[in-house]
Amino acid sequence: MMTLAQFVQNIGMTQLLVILIVLILLFGSKKIPDLARALGKSLGEFKKGREEGGKDESAESKSGANGTSSKS
Repeated sequence: MMTLAQFVQNIGMTQLLVILIVLILLFGSKKIPDLARALGKSLGEFKKGREEGGKDESAESKSGANGTSSKS
């Protein structure tokens, strides 16, 4: 079975052209820039949230506040 990365590497110019034509037919030429802009903003927000989450987790691990107590 082919992984997504292998599939993307094997896409040729003809396949990209067909995908582009289908996108234009489905969404129209005016909507595609808006969709691309929204996708870019959402990816930026995702990366920003992932970085902030990583900072929070590293700060918690350094301070030892992991939310558990060691009562015996």
